[in-house]
Amino acid sequence: MLSNIGAFDIVANALSVADLRQQVYANNIANASTPGYKRESVSFETALSNALDSSGLAPTAQLGQKSIPIPSVTPTSGSMNWSGALTVSPQIVSDPSTTVNNNGNNVDVNAEMASLAENQIRYNGLTQDLQMRIQRLQTAITG
Repeated sequence: MLSNIGAFDIVANALSVADLRQQVYANNIANASTPGYKRESVSFETALSNALDSSGLAPTAQLGQKSIPIPSVTPTSGSMNWSGALTVSPQIVSDPSTTVNNNGNNVDVNAEMASLAENQIRYNGLTQDLQMRIQRLQTAITG
Protein backbone atom coordinates (compact mmCIF):
# COMPACT_ATOMS: atom_id res chain seq x y z
CA MET A 1 0.00 0.00 0.00
CA LEU A 2 1.22 3.47 -0.83
CA SER A 3 1.95 5.69 2.18
CA ASN A 4 0.82 9.30 2.35
CA ILE A 5 4.42 10.46 2.10
CA GLY A 6 4.94 8.33 -1.02
CA ALA A 7 1.74 9.72 -2.53
CA PHE A 8 2.96 13.25 -1.88
CA ASP A 9 6.24 12.42 -3.60
CA ILE A 10 4.48 10.95 -6.64
CA VAL A 11 2.13 13.94 -6.97
CA ALA A 12 5.09 16.31 -6.59
CA ASN A 13 6.93 14.40 -9.35
CA ALA A 14 3.86 14.62 -11.60
CA LEU A 15 3.64 18.38 -10.93
CA SER A 16 7.28 18.75 -11.95
CA VAL A 17 6.60 16.90 -15.20
CA ALA A 18 3.55 19.09 -15.91
CA ASP A 19 5.66 22.19 -15.25
CA LEU A 20 8.35 20.94 -17.65
CA ARG A 21 5.68 20.29 -20.29
CA GLN A 22 4.39 23.87 -19.93
CA GLN A 23 7.92 25.14 -20.55
CA VAL A 24 8.41 22.89 -23.59
CA TYR A 25 5.05 23.87 -25.13
CA ALA A 26 5.76 27.56 -24.50
CA ASN A 27 9.19 27.17 -26.13
CA ASN A 28 7.60 25.47 -29.15
CA ILE A 29 5.10 28.31 -29.53
CA ALA A 30 7.85 30.92 -29.15
CA ASN A 31 9.81 29.23 -31.96
CA ALA A 32 6.82 28.72 -34.28
CA SER A 33 8.36 30.96 -36.94
CA THR A 34 12.01 30.01 -36.44
CA PRO A 35 13.32 28.41 -39.65
CA GLY A 36 14.36 24.79 -39.18
CA TYR A 37 13.10 24.55 -35.59
CA LYS A 38 11.75 21.11 -34.70
CA ARG A 39 9.10 20.87 -32.00
CA GLU A 40 9.92 19.16 -28.76
CA SER A 41 7.77 17.10 -26.41
CA VAL A 42 8.13 15.45 -23.02
CA SER A 43 8.29 11.66 -22.85
CA PHE A 44 7.30 10.35 -19.42
CA GLU A 45 4.22 8.11 -19.28
CA THR A 46 5.73 5.04 -20.94
CA ALA A 47 8.78 5.11 -18.67
CA LEU A 48 6.52 5.62 -15.65
CA SER A 49 4.33 2.69 -16.62
CA ASN A 50 7.40 0.48 -17.04
CA ALA A 51 8.78 1.58 -13.66
CA LEU A 52 5.47 0.91 -11.90
CA ASP A 53 5.30 -2.56 -13.38
CA SER A 54 7.66 -4.61 -11.26
CA SER A 55 6.87 -7.86 -13.09
CA GLY A 56 6.80 -6.65 -16.69
CA LEU A 57 3.25 -7.97 -17.03
CA ALA A 58 0.99 -5.43 -15.28
CA PRO A 59 -2.56 -5.34 -16.63
CA THR A 60 -3.75 -2.09 -18.21
CA ALA A 61 -7.09 -0.49 -18.94
CA GLN A 62 -7.54 1.11 -22.35
CA LEU A 63 -9.25 4.50 -22.43
CA GLY A 64 -9.26 5.76 -25.99
CA GLN A 65 -5.62 5.91 -27.00
CA LYS A 66 -4.29 6.05 -23.44
CA SER A 67 -3.22 3.02 -21.42
CA ILE A 68 -3.62 3.17 -17.65
CA PRO A 69 -1.87 0.67 -15.36
CA ILE A 70 -4.23 -1.20 -13.04
CA PRO A 71 -2.76 -1.80 -9.57
CA SER A 72 -2.75 -5.38 -8.44
CA VAL A 73 -4.74 -6.13 -5.29
CA THR A 74 -2.40 -8.87 -4.20
CA PRO A 75 1.03 -8.14 -2.73
CA THR A 76 2.66 -10.82 -4.89
CA SER A 77 4.57 -10.34 -8.10
CA GLY A 78 2.63 -8.12 -10.44
CA SER A 79 1.97 -5.52 -7.74
CA MET A 80 2.81 -1.91 -8.44
CA ASN A 81 6.37 -0.79 -7.78
CA TRP A 82 5.56 2.64 -6.33
CA SER A 83 9.15 3.43 -5.34
CA GLY A 84 10.12 2.89 -8.98
CA ALA A 85 7.79 5.73 -9.96
CA LEU A 86 9.99 8.18 -8.10
CA THR A 87 13.09 7.22 -10.06
CA VAL A 88 11.59 8.06 -13.46
CA SER A 89 12.78 11.26 -15.09
CA PRO A 90 11.02 12.99 -17.96
CA GLN A 91 12.90 13.21 -21.25
CA ILE A 92 12.63 16.05 -23.75
CA VAL A 93 12.52 14.59 -27.24
CA SER A 94 12.59 16.32 -30.61
CA ASP A 95 10.40 15.41 -33.60
CA PRO A 96 12.66 15.75 -36.67
CA SER A 97 10.48 13.64 -38.98
CA THR A 98 7.73 16.08 -39.91
CA THR A 99 7.57 19.50 -41.56
CA VAL A 100 4.55 21.80 -41.28
CA ASN A 101 5.96 25.01 -42.77
CA ASN A 102 8.00 25.70 -45.89
CA ASN A 103 10.92 26.86 -43.77
CA GLY A 104 11.45 23.36 -42.28
CA ASN A 105 9.68 24.21 -39.02
CA ASN A 106 7.20 21.62 -37.73
CA VAL A 107 5.39 23.58 -34.98
CA ASP A 108 1.61 23.68 -35.36
CA VAL A 109 0.62 26.55 -33.09
CA ASN A 110 -2.99 25.37 -32.76
CA ALA A 111 -1.90 21.90 -31.68
CA GLU A 112 0.61 23.37 -29.23
CA MET A 113 -2.05 25.65 -27.72
CA ALA A 114 -4.40 22.68 -27.31
CA SER A 115 -1.62 20.68 -25.63
CA LEU A 116 -0.85 23.65 -23.40
CA ALA A 117 -4.51 23.88 -22.32
CA GLU A 118 -4.69 20.11 -21.70
CA ASN A 119 -1.55 20.22 -19.61
CA GLN A 120 -2.90 23.16 -17.61
CA ILE A 121 -6.01 21.13 -16.76
CA ARG A 122 -3.78 18.22 -15.70
CA TYR A 123 -1.69 20.56 -13.54
CA ASN A 124 -4.82 22.02 -11.91
CA GLY A 125 -6.08 18.51 -11.13
CA LEU A 126 -2.78 17.58 -9.54
CA THR A 127 -2.76 20.70 -7.37
CA GLN A 128 -6.33 19.94 -6.26
CA ASP A 129 -5.29 16.39 -5.39
CA LEU A 130 -2.38 17.71 -3.36
CA GLN A 131 -4.63 20.21 -1.60
CA MET A 132 -7.15 17.48 -0.66
CA ARG A 133 -4.35 15.29 0.71
CA ILE A 134 -3.10 18.15 2.88
CA GLN A 135 -6.63 18.88 4.11
CA ARG A 136 -7.12 15.22 5.07
CA LEU A 137 -3.87 15.26 7.05
CA GLN A 138 -4.88 18.51 8.77
CA THR A 139 -8.25 16.99 9.67
CA ALA A 140 -6.57 13.86 11.03
CA ILE A 141 -4.18 15.94 13.13
CA THR A 142 -6.61 18.55 14.46
CA GLY A 143 -9.77 16.45 14.50
